[in-house]
Amino acid sequence: MRHPSTLGIAVLGSGIIAITYGLARFVFGLFLPAIRDDLGLDATGAGIIGALPFVSFIGAILIAPAVCQWLGPRRAAGLAAGLAAAGLLAIANAPGVMVLGIGVVICGISTGLSSPVMAQAVHQAVHPALRGRVNAIHNAGTSLGVALGMPAMAWLLGAWRSAYMVFALLAAVGALAALAYLPQRPATEAAPGKGEPLPAVSREQWRAIGRLSALAGCMGLVSSIYWVFAPDLVVRQGGLSTGHSAWMWLAIGMMGLTGSAAGDLIDRLGSSRTHALALALMACSLGLAAAAPNVLYLALISAAAFGASYMTLTGFYLVQGVRIMADRPAFGPVMPLLATTIGQAVGSPLSGWIIDAGGYTAAFIGFAAFGLAVAVASRGLAKWG
Repeated sequence: MRHPSTLGIAVLGSGIIAITYGLARFVFGLFLPAIRDDLGLDATGAGIIGALPFVSFIGAILIAPAVCQWLGPRRAAGLAAGLAAAGLLAIANAPGVMVLGIGVVICGISTGLSSPVMAQAVHQAVHPALRGRVNAIHNAGTSLGVALGMPAMAWLLGAWRSAYMVFALLAAVGALAALAYLPQRPATEAAPGKGEPLPAVSREQWRAIGRLSALAGCMGLVSSIYWVFAPDLVVRQGGLSTGHSAWMWLAIGMMGLTGSAAGDLIDRLGSSRTHALALALMACSLGLAAAAPNVLYLALISAAAFGASYMTLTGFYLVQGVRIMADRPAFGPVMPLLATTIGQAVGSPLSGWIIDAGGYTAAFIGFAAFGLAVAVASRGLAKWG
C-alpha cells in the first residue's frame, strides 16, 4: 500500500479535526439560542448541556492512546469520525433534552479520540522536522469546522436540525476517508502487544507535562464561556440577530487558522512568551464582547481575537505535549487537552450559573480578569520541557 504523503496527512487530519472538534463540539454554541427556544432550556440548563461533551471527552482521551495502539490510526480515526456522525445525527433528531444530551456526549467521545489518534498518524507518516507544523495544522482544522457553522446557518435560515443533519453527513464522509487513506499500525505492531514496549516516562517529563496541563486547564475555563454563551450574549443582551452571531463564528473560524503557526511561534518567540501573549489576547476578547455586545464590528473583532488566541493556545499545548513526550506521541496531547477539557467542563455550568445570578457582563468580565491573571503568572514559567 502507498505510504500517505505529508500533504495528505495534513489535509485529511485537518478535516477529521474540523469534524470532531469544530462541528461535533464547538458549533453547538452558535445554534444554542435556537436550541434553547425549541427545547425550553434556561441558561443554567444550557450550561450543563454544554458541559456534557467536555465530560465525555475526558473519558475518551484517557483511553485514546490504548484505542490507537489496538486499532491503529486508520481504524481509530474512522471510529472517531463515525461517532461524530452518530452524535450529530442524534442532536439533529432530538425530541427533548435527554436525546440532546446523549448526542452531545457521543460527540465529546469522538473529539477525545481524535487528537491522540492524529498525533500517532503524524508520528508514523511525517518526517520529524515537519511533525510540529503538521500537528499545529491539524489543530487549526477546528477553525474550519467552526467557520462552516456560518454558511450552514445562513443557507438553512437558522434551521438547526437541518444543519446538524448536514454535519452528520460530512462526518460520515470523513470516516470513510480516514478508513481509506490514513496509515495502519506499523508492521512491527501488527497485533496488539507485539510491538516494542513503550519507554517509561521520566520524572522530568511528568513535571513538564504537569506544568503545561495546569495552564491548559486554566485556559479551558476561561474559554468555556465564549464557546457556549457568546452568541447568547450578543443576541439576548446586545439585541443583534442570530445571523450576526453566525458572522462571529465565521470570524472565529477564519482567524483561528492562524493557530496553524503555533509551532513556528514557539520556536520564534519562546514558549512562555507565546503562551502569555495568546492568553492575554483571549482575555481581551472576552472583555470586548462584554463591553459592546450591541456593536457588530466590535463583536466581530472580539470573535476574531478569540479564534486566533484559542487555536494558537490549543496548538501550543498539542505541539509542546508531543515534544515533551517525544517517544509516546499518542500520549503527548492527552494530559494538556484533558486539562483543557476539565477547565471547560467546570467553566460551562459555572458561567451559566453566574449569568443567571449576575448577568452576562459580570460573567464575561470575571472570566476575562481570571484569564489576564493567569497570563501574567504564566510569563514567569520559563521551563516547559
